[in-house]
Amino acid sequence: MAEVTTDLKRTPLYAAHLEAGAKLVPFAGWEMPIQYRGIREEHLAVRSDAGIFDVSHMGQVMIGGPQAAACLQRLVSSDIRRIPEGGAQYSLLCNEQGGVVDDLFIYRLAENRFLIVTNAGNHPTDFAWMQAHAQEFEAEISDCQASFAMLAVQGPRARALVQELADGKLPLRLHCCERSVAGVPLLVCGTGYTGEDGVELLCDPGEAAPLWAALVEAGAQPVGLGARDTLRLEACFHLYGNDLDEQHDPISAGLGWACAEQTGFIGADAVSQVRVSGPELKLVPFALEGPGIARQGNPIVGGGVVTSGTYSPSTERGIGLAYVPAQRAGPGSRLQIDVRGTIREAVVETKPLYRKDQ
Repeated sequence: MAEVTTDLKRTPLYAAHLEAGAKLVPFAGWEMPIQYRGIREEHLAVRSDAGIFDVSHMGQVMIGGPQAAACLQRLVSSDIRRIPEGGAQYSLLCNEQGGVVDDLFIYRLAENRFLIVTNAGNHPTDFAWMQAHAQEFEAEISDCQASFAMLAVQGPRARALVQELADGKLPLRLHCCERSVAGVPLLVCGTGYTGEDGVELLCDPGEAAPLWAALVEAGAQPVGLGARDTLRLEACFHLYGNDLDEQHDPISAGLGWACAEQTGFIGADAVSQVRVSGPELKLVPFALEGPGIARQGNPIVGGGVVTSGTYSPSTERGIGLAYVPAQRAGPGSRLQIDVRGTIREAVVETKPLYRKDQ
C-alpha cells in the first residue's frame, strides 16, 4: 500500500475508525479503513449477520428544476421515467463513443428532484461532465458531496437492526425515504454493494459519528473496504476503473439491461450499434479450479484479461471478472490465466459467484 499522506481527505468518521483499530489506507484520494478485525471475519459477518461500512467518500450530485428529468435523461443510460418518486435506479454515464464514464445510483426525491451518487474517484469528472452537457436545460446541478456522510448497513440482519432504531418503516429495495434513525434525520435508501439485503443512510456529516456509534452498539460490525471488495465480487458487481472504463461499452460489460437507447442518452447510438452487432469482448465471472488468486491485469492465454480478482471467503476459492473474446464467454468455457508466470486453470461461471444455497 502507498504511504498515507496528510493531503488525503478524511470522512467524518475518521476518529471512530482510529478508535476501532482500523488499518487506514489511501483510496481515491481519501484515507479509508481497509479492515478492522480482518477481511475474512468482516466479510462473513456481512454474509451471516450485519456489517456497517463508512462510504462517505462517495460523491453526491443534486439535479433539480423544471427540466431536471429531461436533463438527467439526456445524461444517463437508463429510462428514468421508470423511477417513481421515492424510487432508485442503477445507471451509467457514457461518452459519445459509448464508453462508460461512470456507474451511478439515482434516487428520485420528487418529480423534478434527483440525488445521484457517484464513485469517489470519478466525482469531480462526473460533476463537470454533467454541467457541460446540461446547459441547454432549465435545470440546476449542484455538487453536494460536502453535505452528506454515507453509511451502509448490510447483511441478513441489517434491516431489522436499523428498523429497531428508526421512527418509521424502512423503504423497500430500490426505494428511498426520509426517516430518523437513532434520532438522526436522514435519507434511507434500499440499496447496497454486497449482494445482501440492507440499507444505505445519507445524513448530515455532523451527525455521522453518533449514528455510527448507535448502529455499532446495536450490533453492526464495522467493515472495511477490503471486505467490501470481496463481497461485491462474489455478487459480480462492477468496480469502476477495473471492470468499467471509457474503453469498454455497457454491452461488453454485461450492462445492456441498464441502457435504454430509445431515450437518446449521450452515447446511445454507439451502444445500440454494439448491441446489434454483438460485442467482440464480454465481461465474464470466473472461478479458479485449483490454488491461487488471479489479479487485475493478469493475461488470459489466447486473449483476454482479468479485471478483478480475489479470494472468496464464502466459497473458499479464487474468483474474478475478466474480459474474454465473445466466443469464449459462455458458462463452462475453460480459461488459462497467467498469474505472474504460473498458468492457473479457471472456468467461466454464471452470476453471481456466491449464492445462499451453495
